[in-house]
Amino acid sequence: MSELIANRKHRQELLKGIIRDIHAGADVEDVKERFAELLEQVGPGEIGEIEQALINEGMPVEEIQRLCDVHVAVFRESLDKQLAQALAQEQAADPLQDLKDSNRRIAALVEEIRELVETIAKAEDHSELQAQIAEWAQKHQELLEVDKHYSKKENILFPYLERYGISGPPTVMWGKHDEVRAALKEVSKVIAKAEKEPSAPQLVAEIGNIVLPALNDVAEMIYKEENILFPMCLETFTQDEWREIAAGFQDPLAAVYKSRDEEGEKRQVQSGAIELEVGALTPEQINLVFSHLPVDITYVDEKDEVAFFSLGPERIFDRPRAAIGRKVQFCHPPSSMHVVEQILQDFKSGRRDVAEFWIRMKDMLVHIRYFAVRDSAGKYRGVLEVSQNIAEIQKITGEKRIYDYED
Repeated sequence: MSELIANRKHRQELLKGIIRDIHAGADVEDVKERFAELLEQVGPGEIGEIEQALINEGMPVEEIQRLCDVHVAVFRESLDKQLAQALAQEQAADPLQDLKDSNRRIAALVEEIRELVETIAKAEDHSELQAQIAEWAQKHQELLEVDKHYSKKENILFPYLERYGISGPPTVMWGKHDEVRAALKEVSKVIAKAEKEPSAPQLVAEIGNIVLPALNDVAEMIYKEENILFPMCLETFTQDEWREIAAGFQDPLAAVYKSRDEEGEKRQVQSGAIELEVGALTPEQINLVFSHLPVDITYVDEKDEVAFFSLGPERIFDRPRAAIGRKVQFCHPPSSMHVVEQILQDFKSGRRDVAEFWIRMKDMLVHIRYFAVRDSAGKYRGVLEVSQNIAEIQKITGEKRIYDYED
């Protein structure tokens, strides 16, 4: 068997077989005993590769997500042995240290909350229940900040993994994030109910059924990050990518998912793309974006001349092409010219940055907004007019979270 294990391809086929056996109902401890030698050699990156391969072969992402915790249990001993080496490597990668520091705070908070709710659950005298609930509510609000930690992974780390074709593990982990978010939302409901009507027996039951499982989910996610996700990233990303990721953690808009070397810039020029502050678009793509926005946009430059207007499918106000280069004051009737002048003066002086109006036109309720445009130095560069029919928007009530499938 050792020869097969030494061959990466054979090893991965064996590992995929193990995962399939687990999904078919095999006992985890039996699997660990039968494949002990093989499991000792499995690295975190390999676990992700196996899950990705199974997804590519047709196993639903939801099925991987369902037994994700079991996968980790099978490989846990191997992962624990490799943790020391991964930690040494990690010290050189500042973005991972940032997330690890965040995990330390989350883990400490989880244990504080666990100790508090277990005290509530075991107490015979509930005279201090209200004070304990208040303390718990405050700590729970802090724990909800874990959402920002997860968003960093989803919006900054995961896109880099996807560039290498590693999409399965991030998708599974994102699904687990959402499960944690949902669990914490249920805990919020438990606390809100307890704050209004403290009932020790009911609260004790909910601590066991809802609260402690949610805390376990948060703690388990920390393990998955540090023993699977982070080592996988260390094995995969280049130093340039780590620098981009570090910038992205400081400012999400700074995370640019492409190389900034000269060759990359030449490719952009050759493709005809215009590099923007974030991303790059061809002139055709820019026109498509503006023509599909559900609003009318007109840009007037610092000389008060109309420089641009969008051509949407249902424009509210007609704008002839002859308006380009025309003084904006003359694009309005004499009766409203003084209003236009006042807006321009207020924007140029810095007295105001926004002006808005809403008017009824036939069956439309038109919301018109004017925004002062200023550059990074604060210098006035013009006005952006945005108009939108909000009649249908005003009719919206409640929430809509389900996509309607229509023929």
